[in-house]
Amino acid sequence: MTSRKTSLLLGSLATITGGLAAQTSNPNIVFFLVDDMGIGDLGVYGQRYIHTPAIDSLAAQGMTFTQHYAGCTVSAPSRGSLLTGKHTGHAYIRGNKDTPNPDGYTYDHPLRPEEFTLGELLQQAGYHTACIGKWGLGGPNTLGAPTEQGFDYFFGYLGQLNAHRHYPKFLHEGNTLINLDGKTFAQDLLVEHALEYLDERKKGDQPFFLYFTPALPHADLDIPEEERLAYDGVFLEAPAKNTGSYKPVTHPRSTYAAMVTRLDNDVRKLIDRLRANGQLDNTIFIFSSDNGAHIEGGHDPYFFDGNGPYRGTKRDLYEGGIRTPFIVYWPGVVAPGSVSYHISAFWDILPTFAELTGQAIPTDVDGISLLPTLTGKGEQKQHEYLYWEFAEQGGKRAVRYENWKLIRLNAKDPSKTYHELYDISADPGELNNVAKEHPLVVQQLSRFLDREHTPSEVYNIP
Repeated sequence: MTSRKTSLLLGSLATITGGLAAQTSNPNIVFFLVDDMGIGDLGVYGQRYIHTPAIDSLAAQGMTFTQHYAGCTVSAPSRGSLLTGKHTGHAYIRGNKDTPNPDGYTYDHPLRPEEFTLGELLQQAGYHTACIGKWGLGGPNTLGAPTEQGFDYFFGYLGQLNAHRHYPKFLHEGNTLINLDGKTFAQDLLVEHALEYLDERKKGDQPFFLYFTPALPHADLDIPEEERLAYDGVFLEAPAKNTGSYKPVTHPRSTYAAMVTRLDNDVRKLIDRLRANGQLDNTIFIFSSDNGAHIEGGHDPYFFDGNGPYRGTKRDLYEGGIRTPFIVYWPGVVAPGSVSYHISAFWDILPTFAELTGQAIPTDVDGISLLPTLTGKGEQKQHEYLYWEFAEQGGKRAVRYENWKLIRLNAKDPSKTYHELYDISADPGELNNVAKEHPLVVQQLSRFLDREHTPSEVYNIP
Protein backbone atom coordinates (compact mmCIF):
# COMPACT_ATOMS: atom_id res chain seq x y z
CA MET A 1 0.00 0.00 0.00
CA THR A 2 1.06 3.58 -0.55
CA SER A 3 1.76 6.16 2.12
CA ARG A 4 -1.62 7.76 1.37
CA LYS A 5 -3.35 4.64 2.62
CA THR A 6 -1.06 3.60 5.42
CA SER A 7 -1.03 7.11 6.89
CA LEU A 8 -4.67 6.70 7.95
CA LEU A 9 -4.88 5.47 11.53
CA LEU A 10 -7.06 2.58 12.53
CA GLY A 11 -10.33 3.82 13.90
CA SER A 12 -11.84 2.62 17.12
CA LEU A 13 -15.09 0.72 17.09
CA ALA A 14 -17.82 3.15 18.01
CA THR A 15 -21.05 2.69 19.91
CA ILE A 16 -23.79 4.21 17.78
CA THR A 17 -27.03 5.16 19.47
CA GLY A 18 -29.80 5.56 16.94
CA GLY A 19 -33.41 6.60 16.56
CA LEU A 20 -35.24 3.66 18.13
CA ALA A 21 -32.59 1.58 19.92
CA ALA A 22 -28.88 1.32 20.63
CA GLN A 23 -26.35 -0.71 18.66
CA THR A 24 -23.49 -1.87 20.90
CA SER A 25 -21.14 -2.90 18.09
CA ASN A 26 -20.53 -1.90 14.52
CA PRO A 27 -23.40 -3.23 12.39
CA ASN A 28 -22.92 -5.44 9.37
CA ILE A 29 -23.47 -3.67 6.05
CA VAL A 30 -25.03 -5.03 2.87
CA PHE A 31 -25.01 -2.61 -0.06
CA PHE A 32 -27.17 -4.00 -2.88
CA LEU A 33 -26.27 -1.95 -5.98
CA VAL A 34 -28.07 -2.79 -9.22
CA ASP A 35 -27.05 -1.80 -12.74
CA ASP A 36 -29.02 0.73 -14.81
CA MET A 37 -32.32 0.51 -12.94
CA GLY A 38 -34.41 3.67 -13.15
CA ILE A 39 -35.92 5.25 -10.06
CA GLY A 40 -39.39 4.62 -11.52
CA ASP A 41 -38.84 0.87 -11.91
CA LEU A 42 -39.80 0.18 -8.28
CA GLY A 43 -43.27 0.12 -6.79
CA VAL A 44 -42.26 2.34 -3.88
CA TYR A 45 -41.28 5.04 -6.42
CA GLY A 46 -44.44 4.69 -8.49
CA GLN A 47 -44.01 1.65 -10.76
CA ARG A 48 -47.36 0.12 -11.74
CA TYR A 49 -46.49 -2.84 -13.97
CA ILE A 50 -43.42 -4.52 -12.48
CA HIS A 51 -43.78 -6.39 -9.19
CA THR A 52 -41.19 -5.48 -6.53
CA PRO A 53 -42.79 -6.54 -3.22
CA ALA A 54 -39.55 -7.28 -1.35
CA ILE A 55 -37.97 -3.91 -2.14
CA ASP A 56 -41.24 -2.13 -1.40
CA SER A 57 -41.35 -3.94 1.95
CA LEU A 58 -37.77 -2.88 2.60
CA ALA A 59 -38.86 0.72 2.10
CA ALA A 60 -41.92 0.23 4.32
CA GLN A 61 -39.64 -0.92 7.12
CA GLY A 62 -36.84 1.54 6.43
CA MET A 63 -36.12 4.98 5.00
CA THR A 64 -36.79 6.00 1.39
CA PHE A 65 -34.71 8.86 0.00
CA THR A 66 -36.42 11.05 -2.57
CA GLN A 67 -33.48 13.26 -3.58
CA HIS A 68 -30.54 10.90 -3.77
CA TYR A 69 -28.11 11.03 -6.70
CA ALA A 70 -25.71 8.60 -8.31
CA GLY A 71 -22.06 9.45 -8.70
CA CYS A 72 -22.43 9.75 -12.46
CA THR A 73 -24.69 8.78 -15.32
CA VAL A 74 -22.73 5.62 -16.31
CA SER A 75 -21.32 2.76 -14.28
CA ALA A 76 -17.57 3.11 -13.74
CA PRO A 77 -17.44 6.73 -12.54
CA SER A 78 -20.59 6.27 -10.47
CA ARG A 79 -19.11 3.26 -8.69
CA GLY A 80 -15.79 5.03 -8.31
CA SER A 81 -17.57 7.94 -6.65
CA LEU A 82 -19.39 5.59 -4.29
CA LEU A 83 -16.20 3.86 -3.24
CA THR A 84 -13.93 6.92 -2.93
CA GLY A 85 -16.29 9.64 -1.67
CA LYS A 86 -15.36 12.00 -4.53
CA HIS A 87 -17.54 13.57 -7.20
CA THR A 88 -16.48 13.34 -10.84
CA GLY A 89 -14.78 16.74 -10.83
CA HIS A 90 -12.20 15.39 -8.36
CA ALA A 91 -12.35 11.61 -8.80
CA TYR A 92 -9.75 9.67 -10.75
CA ILE A 93 -12.34 7.53 -12.60
CA ARG A 94 -14.61 9.88 -14.57
CA GLY A 95 -15.98 7.70 -17.34
CA ASN A 96 -16.22 4.23 -18.84
CA LYS A 97 -12.86 3.52 -20.48
CA ASP A 98 -12.06 0.15 -22.03
CA THR A 99 -8.54 -0.99 -21.20
CA PRO A 100 -6.80 -4.08 -22.64
CA ASN A 101 -5.28 -6.47 -20.10
CA PRO A 102 -2.33 -8.86 -20.50
CA ASP A 103 -4.71 -11.83 -20.24
CA GLY A 104 -6.12 -10.89 -23.67
CA TYR A 105 -9.44 -9.50 -22.42
CA THR A 106 -10.65 -5.93 -22.12
CA TYR A 107 -11.57 -4.56 -18.71
CA ASP A 108 -11.87 -1.01 -17.37
CA HIS A 109 -9.41 1.71 -16.49
CA PRO A 110 -8.10 0.80 -13.01
CA LEU A 111 -8.33 2.88 -9.89
CA ARG A 112 -5.01 4.33 -8.80
CA PRO A 113 -3.32 2.55 -5.90
CA GLU A 114 -3.37 5.73 -3.81
CA GLU A 115 -7.17 5.95 -3.89
CA PHE A 116 -8.64 5.26 -0.45
CA THR A 117 -11.82 3.26 -0.76
CA LEU A 118 -14.87 2.40 1.29
CA GLY A 119 -13.58 -1.17 1.47
CA GLU A 120 -10.31 -0.01 3.03
CA LEU A 121 -12.11 2.27 5.44
CA LEU A 122 -14.19 -0.64 6.71
CA GLN A 123 -11.21 -2.97 6.83
CA GLN A 124 -9.57 -0.45 9.14
CA ALA A 125 -12.63 -0.63 11.37
CA GLY A 126 -12.29 -4.39 11.66
CA TYR A 127 -14.74 -5.48 8.96
CA HIS A 128 -14.38 -8.44 6.66
CA THR A 129 -15.18 -7.12 3.17
CA ALA A 130 -16.51 -8.78 0.02
CA CYS A 131 -17.55 -7.59 -3.42
CA ILE A 132 -19.76 -10.05 -5.27
CA GLY A 133 -21.06 -8.99 -8.68
CA LYS A 134 -19.84 -6.39 -11.15
CA TRP A 135 -16.66 -4.43 -10.34
CA GLY A 136 -15.72 -2.31 -13.38
CA LEU A 137 -12.75 -0.45 -11.83
CA GLY A 138 -9.77 -2.53 -12.93
CA GLY A 139 -8.93 -5.92 -14.37
CA PRO A 140 -7.20 -8.93 -12.81
CA ASN A 141 -3.72 -8.42 -11.40
CA THR A 142 -3.94 -4.65 -11.72
CA LEU A 143 -3.76 -2.21 -8.82
CA GLY A 144 -7.44 -1.43 -9.48
CA ALA A 145 -8.61 -4.98 -8.80
CA PRO A 146 -11.00 -5.26 -5.84
CA THR A 147 -8.57 -7.30 -3.76
CA GLU A 148 -6.11 -4.38 -4.12
CA GLN A 149 -8.77 -1.83 -3.23
CA GLY A 150 -10.06 -2.94 0.15
CA PHE A 151 -11.95 -6.18 -0.48
CA ASP A 152 -10.92 -9.42 1.16
CA TYR A 153 -12.99 -11.45 -1.30
CA PHE A 154 -14.28 -10.98 -4.84
CA PHE A 155 -16.45 -13.09 -7.11
CA GLY A 156 -18.12 -11.93 -10.31
CA TYR A 157 -17.50 -9.76 -13.34
CA LEU A 158 -14.24 -7.83 -13.14
CA GLY A 159 -14.95 -6.04 -16.45
CA GLN A 160 -18.04 -4.27 -17.68
CA LEU A 161 -17.95 -5.65 -21.23
CA ASN A 162 -18.16 -9.18 -19.89
CA ALA A 163 -21.06 -8.06 -17.69
CA HIS A 164 -23.13 -7.30 -20.81
CA ARG A 165 -23.68 -11.05 -21.01
CA HIS A 166 -25.83 -12.62 -18.31
CA TYR A 167 -24.72 -16.03 -19.62
CA PRO A 168 -20.99 -15.22 -19.75
CA LYS A 169 -18.08 -17.38 -20.79
CA PHE A 170 -16.19 -16.59 -17.60
CA LEU A 171 -16.24 -14.84 -14.25
CA HIS A 172 -13.45 -14.22 -11.74
CA GLU A 173 -12.83 -15.27 -8.17
CA GLY A 174 -10.23 -12.84 -6.92
CA ASN A 175 -7.81 -12.59 -9.87
CA THR A 176 -8.50 -16.15 -11.05
CA LEU A 177 -10.54 -16.60 -14.22
CA ILE A 178 -13.35 -19.12 -13.81
CA ASN A 179 -14.42 -20.59 -17.17
CA LEU A 180 -18.14 -21.14 -17.68
CA ASP A 181 -20.10 -22.89 -20.40
CA GLY A 182 -22.03 -19.84 -21.61
CA LYS A 183 -25.23 -21.57 -20.47
CA THR A 184 -25.11 -20.60 -16.81
CA PHE A 185 -27.16 -17.62 -15.69
CA ALA A 186 -24.57 -15.56 -13.82
CA GLN A 187 -27.05 -14.06 -11.38
CA ASP A 188 -27.66 -17.54 -9.99
CA LEU A 189 -23.96 -17.86 -9.21
CA LEU A 190 -23.72 -14.37 -7.71
CA VAL A 191 -26.63 -14.98 -5.35
CA GLU A 192 -25.29 -18.41 -4.44
CA HIS A 193 -21.93 -16.92 -3.50
CA ALA A 194 -23.57 -14.05 -1.59
CA LEU A 195 -25.66 -16.49 0.48
CA GLU A 196 -22.60 -18.64 1.14
CA TYR A 197 -20.73 -15.55 2.24
CA LEU A 198 -23.46 -14.64 4.73
CA ASP A 199 -23.35 -18.19 6.08
CA GLU A 200 -19.57 -18.02 6.48
CA ARG A 201 -19.88 -14.77 8.46
CA LYS A 202 -22.57 -16.26 10.73
CA LYS A 203 -20.01 -17.02 13.43
CA GLY A 204 -20.06 -13.28 14.16
CA ASP A 205 -16.43 -12.84 15.17
CA GLN A 206 -16.22 -9.60 13.16
CA PRO A 207 -18.68 -7.36 11.31
CA PHE A 208 -18.86 -7.72 7.54
CA PHE A 209 -19.42 -5.51 4.50
CA LEU A 210 -21.04 -7.21 1.51
CA TYR A 211 -20.99 -5.02 -1.60
CA PHE A 212 -23.41 -6.99 -3.79
CA THR A 213 -23.51 -5.62 -7.34
CA PRO A 214 -25.60 -7.60 -9.85
CA ALA A 215 -25.32 -6.85 -13.56
CA LEU A 216 -29.13 -6.88 -13.88
CA PRO A 217 -31.11 -5.13 -15.34
CA HIS A 218 -28.40 -3.83 -17.70
CA ALA A 219 -28.67 -5.09 -21.27
CA ASP A 220 -28.43 -7.78 -22.60
CA LEU A 221 -32.13 -8.19 -21.94
CA ASP A 222 -31.86 -11.81 -20.91
CA ILE A 223 -33.48 -13.98 -18.24
CA PRO A 224 -34.29 -17.69 -17.88
CA GLU A 225 -37.44 -18.34 -19.86
CA GLU A 226 -39.36 -19.73 -16.90
CA GLU A 227 -38.90 -16.39 -15.12
CA ARG A 228 -39.95 -14.35 -18.16
CA LEU A 229 -43.15 -16.38 -18.43
CA ALA A 230 -44.43 -14.72 -15.27
CA TYR A 231 -45.04 -11.65 -17.47
CA ASP A 232 -45.87 -13.49 -20.68
CA GLY A 233 -48.85 -11.91 -22.43
CA VAL A 234 -49.06 -9.01 -19.97
CA PHE A 235 -47.70 -6.43 -22.43
CA LEU A 236 -48.23 -5.69 -26.09
CA GLU A 237 -44.74 -6.07 -27.51
CA ALA A 238 -42.70 -6.90 -30.57
CA PRO A 239 -39.13 -8.13 -31.04
CA ALA A 240 -36.49 -5.43 -30.60
CA LYS A 241 -34.86 -4.60 -33.93
CA ASN A 242 -31.90 -2.36 -33.11
CA THR A 243 -30.03 -3.79 -30.14
CA GLY A 244 -26.56 -2.61 -31.15
CA SER A 245 -23.92 -4.95 -29.75
CA TYR A 246 -26.45 -6.66 -27.51
CA LYS A 247 -28.30 -9.91 -28.07
CA PRO A 248 -31.57 -9.75 -30.00
CA VAL A 249 -34.62 -10.07 -27.78
CA THR A 250 -38.04 -11.29 -28.86
CA HIS A 251 -39.99 -10.09 -25.79
CA PRO A 252 -38.21 -6.95 -24.52
CA ARG A 253 -40.92 -5.75 -22.13
CA SER A 254 -41.66 -8.99 -20.35
CA THR A 255 -37.93 -9.78 -20.24
CA TYR A 256 -37.05 -6.48 -18.60
CA ALA A 257 -39.92 -6.74 -16.12
CA ALA A 258 -38.77 -10.24 -15.19
CA MET A 259 -35.19 -9.00 -14.69
CA VAL A 260 -36.36 -6.39 -12.19
CA THR A 261 -38.59 -8.88 -10.39
CA ARG A 262 -35.66 -11.31 -10.27
CA LEU A 263 -33.64 -8.66 -8.44
CA ASP A 264 -36.53 -8.17 -6.05
CA ASN A 265 -36.58 -11.91 -5.35
CA ASP A 266 -32.84 -11.80 -4.67
CA VAL A 267 -33.30 -8.97 -2.17
CA ARG A 268 -35.79 -11.24 -0.41
CA LYS A 269 -33.33 -14.15 -0.46
CA LEU A 270 -30.59 -12.08 1.17
CA ILE A 271 -32.96 -10.67 3.77
CA ASP A 272 -34.32 -14.14 4.55
CA ARG A 273 -30.81 -15.56 4.95
CA LEU A 274 -29.74 -12.69 7.20
CA ARG A 275 -32.82 -13.35 9.33
CA ALA A 276 -32.25 -17.11 9.44
CA ASN A 277 -28.62 -16.56 10.45
CA GLY A 278 -29.56 -14.16 13.26
CA GLN A 279 -27.70 -11.35 11.46
CA LEU A 280 -30.55 -9.13 10.34
CA ASP A 281 -31.10 -7.17 13.55
CA ASN A 282 -27.53 -5.90 13.42
CA THR A 283 -27.31 -5.23 9.68
CA ILE A 284 -27.71 -2.08 7.61
CA PHE A 285 -29.22 -3.08 4.25
CA ILE A 286 -29.01 -0.47 1.48
CA PHE A 287 -30.57 -0.72 -1.98
CA SER A 288 -29.67 1.60 -4.87
CA SER A 289 -28.83 1.80 -8.59
CA ASP A 290 -25.63 3.06 -10.19
CA ASN A 291 -27.41 5.47 -12.57
CA GLY A 292 -30.72 6.09 -14.27
CA ALA A 293 -32.71 3.83 -16.59
CA HIS A 294 -30.90 2.63 -19.70
CA ILE A 295 -32.22 2.71 -23.23
CA GLU A 296 -30.08 -0.11 -24.65
CA GLY A 297 -30.52 -3.62 -25.99
CA GLY A 298 -34.14 -3.07 -26.99
CA HIS A 299 -35.35 -1.69 -23.67
CA ASP A 300 -37.92 1.12 -23.77
CA PRO A 301 -37.81 2.82 -20.34
CA TYR A 302 -40.60 5.19 -21.32
CA PHE A 303 -43.10 2.34 -21.57
CA PHE A 304 -42.47 1.49 -17.91
CA ASP A 305 -41.93 5.13 -16.89
CA GLY A 306 -38.60 3.92 -15.60
CA ASN A 307 -37.28 7.44 -15.06
CA GLY A 308 -40.40 8.35 -13.10
CA PRO A 309 -41.42 11.99 -13.46
CA TYR A 310 -37.92 12.98 -14.55
CA ARG A 311 -36.40 13.83 -17.90
CA GLY A 312 -33.61 11.80 -19.42
CA THR A 313 -31.98 8.42 -19.03
CA LYS A 314 -28.52 6.94 -18.66
CA ARG A 315 -25.83 9.22 -20.17
CA ASP A 316 -27.91 12.33 -19.42
CA LEU A 317 -27.23 14.73 -16.57
CA TYR A 318 -30.93 15.45 -16.41
CA GLU A 319 -32.59 14.05 -13.30
CA GLY A 320 -33.62 10.82 -15.02
CA GLY A 321 -29.98 9.97 -15.63
CA ILE A 322 -28.65 10.57 -12.13
CA ARG A 323 -31.49 10.57 -9.57
CA THR A 324 -31.63 7.05 -8.20
CA PRO A 325 -33.58 4.90 -5.76
CA PHE A 326 -31.96 4.82 -2.34
CA ILE A 327 -33.50 2.80 0.48
CA VAL A 328 -31.93 2.14 3.89
CA TYR A 329 -33.17 -0.56 6.23
CA TRP A 330 -31.54 -0.57 9.69
CA PRO A 331 -33.58 -2.35 12.34
CA GLY A 332 -33.95 -0.48 15.61
CA VAL A 333 -32.29 2.65 14.25
CA VAL A 334 -33.99 3.86 11.06
CA ALA A 335 -37.66 4.62 11.69
CA PRO A 336 -39.92 2.27 9.68
CA GLY A 337 -41.72 3.90 6.79
CA SER A 338 -39.71 7.10 7.04
CA VAL A 339 -39.03 9.34 4.05
CA SER A 340 -36.03 11.64 3.64
CA TYR A 341 -36.02 14.73 1.46
CA HIS A 342 -32.37 15.40 2.24
CA ILE A 343 -30.29 16.05 -0.91
CA SER A 344 -27.56 13.40 -0.98
CA ALA A 345 -25.24 11.58 -3.36
CA PHE A 346 -23.00 8.54 -3.69
CA TRP A 347 -20.00 10.46 -2.39
CA ASP A 348 -21.77 10.71 0.99
CA ILE A 349 -21.50 6.97 1.63
CA LEU A 350 -17.83 6.84 2.64
CA PRO A 351 -18.16 9.73 5.14
CA THR A 352 -21.30 8.11 6.57
CA PHE A 353 -19.51 4.88 7.37
CA ALA A 354 -16.44 6.72 8.59
CA GLU A 355 -18.61 8.45 11.21
CA LEU A 356 -20.47 5.23 11.94
CA THR A 357 -17.23 3.38 12.73
CA GLY A 358 -15.66 6.22 14.69
CA GLN A 359 -13.03 7.12 12.10
CA ALA A 360 -11.95 10.51 10.84
CA ILE A 361 -13.54 11.50 7.53
CA PRO A 362 -10.75 11.88 4.95
CA THR A 363 -10.12 15.53 4.15
CA ASP A 364 -10.07 15.05 0.36
CA VAL A 365 -13.61 13.69 -0.05
CA ASP A 366 -16.62 15.66 -1.26
CA GLY A 367 -19.27 13.88 0.77
CA ILE A 368 -20.90 14.54 4.12
CA SER A 369 -22.15 11.95 6.58
CA LEU A 370 -25.80 10.91 6.38
CA LEU A 371 -25.71 9.40 9.86
CA PRO A 372 -27.80 12.17 11.50
CA THR A 373 -30.54 11.60 8.91
CA LEU A 374 -30.47 7.84 9.42
CA THR A 375 -30.38 7.85 13.20
CA GLY A 376 -32.45 10.98 13.89
CA LYS A 377 -29.64 12.15 16.18
CA GLY A 378 -27.55 15.27 15.73
CA GLU A 379 -27.69 17.98 13.10
CA GLN A 380 -27.58 16.94 9.47
CA LYS A 381 -25.12 19.02 7.44
CA GLN A 382 -26.25 20.13 4.01
CA HIS A 383 -24.38 20.28 0.73
CA GLU A 384 -23.85 23.75 -0.63
CA TYR A 385 -24.30 22.15 -4.05
CA LEU A 386 -23.78 18.87 -5.92
CA TYR A 387 -21.61 18.55 -9.03
CA TRP A 388 -21.25 16.07 -11.93
CA GLU A 389 -19.30 15.87 -15.15
CA PHE A 390 -19.39 13.39 -18.02
CA ALA A 391 -16.92 13.16 -20.89
CA GLU A 392 -19.11 11.58 -23.56
CA GLN A 393 -21.50 13.22 -26.06
CA GLY A 394 -19.53 16.45 -26.32
CA GLY A 395 -18.89 16.77 -22.59
CA LYS A 396 -21.50 17.57 -19.97
CA ARG A 397 -21.33 19.21 -16.57
CA ALA A 398 -24.07 19.94 -14.07
CA VAL A 399 -24.59 21.47 -10.66
CA ARG A 400 -27.55 21.41 -8.32
CA TYR A 401 -27.71 24.37 -5.93
CA GLU A 402 -30.75 24.47 -3.64
CA ASN A 403 -33.65 24.13 -6.12
CA TRP A 404 -31.65 25.28 -9.14
CA LYS A 405 -30.08 22.90 -11.64
CA LEU A 406 -27.61 24.19 -14.24
CA ILE A 407 -26.42 21.93 -17.07
CA ARG A 408 -23.55 22.85 -19.38
CA LEU A 409 -23.67 20.99 -22.71
CA ASN A 410 -21.01 20.64 -25.42
CA ALA A 411 -18.46 21.50 -22.76
CA LYS A 412 -15.54 20.30 -24.91
CA ASP A 413 -16.12 22.89 -27.64
CA PRO A 414 -16.43 26.47 -26.32
CA SER A 415 -17.87 27.61 -29.65
CA LYS A 416 -20.85 25.27 -29.14
CA THR A 417 -21.19 25.36 -25.35
CA TYR A 418 -24.54 26.43 -23.91
CA HIS A 419 -26.38 26.26 -20.59
CA GLU A 420 -29.78 25.05 -19.48
CA LEU A 421 -31.24 26.17 -16.15
CA TYR A 422 -34.15 24.53 -14.35
CA ASP A 423 -36.06 25.19 -11.16
CA ILE A 424 -36.28 21.63 -9.82
CA SER A 425 -38.92 22.47 -7.23
CA ALA A 426 -41.37 23.91 -9.77
CA ASP A 427 -40.21 21.88 -12.75
CA PRO A 428 -38.86 18.47 -11.63
CA GLY A 429 -39.20 17.18 -15.18
CA GLU A 430 -36.77 19.85 -16.45
CA LEU A 431 -39.10 20.89 -19.24
CA ASN A 432 -38.74 24.67 -19.02
CA ASN A 433 -35.25 26.07 -19.56
CA VAL A 434 -35.20 29.42 -17.71
CA ALA A 435 -31.58 30.35 -18.37
CA LYS A 436 -32.53 33.53 -20.24
CA GLU A 437 -34.86 34.66 -17.45
CA HIS A 438 -32.20 34.22 -14.72
CA PRO A 439 -28.79 35.25 -16.12
CA LEU A 440 -27.37 36.01 -12.66
CA VAL A 441 -28.23 32.51 -11.46
CA VAL A 442 -26.54 31.06 -14.54
CA GLN A 443 -23.50 33.21 -13.83
CA GLN A 444 -23.25 32.12 -10.19
CA LEU A 445 -23.78 28.42 -10.89
CA SER A 446 -21.28 28.58 -13.75
CA ARG A 447 -18.68 29.60 -11.17
CA PHE A 448 -19.47 26.41 -9.28
CA LEU A 449 -19.04 24.38 -12.48
CA ASP A 450 -15.63 25.93 -13.06
CA ARG A 451 -14.57 25.65 -9.43
CA GLU A 452 -15.28 21.96 -9.04
CA HIS A 453 -13.59 20.70 -12.20
CA THR A 454 -9.95 19.68 -11.79
CA PRO A 455 -7.84 18.53 -14.76
CA SER A 456 -7.72 14.83 -15.52
CA GLU A 457 -4.88 13.06 -17.28
CA VAL A 458 -7.28 10.36 -18.48
CA TYR A 459 -10.64 11.99 -19.29
CA ASN A 460 -10.80 15.05 -21.52
CA ILE A 461 -13.29 17.67 -20.42
CA PRO A 462 -11.60 21.06 -20.89
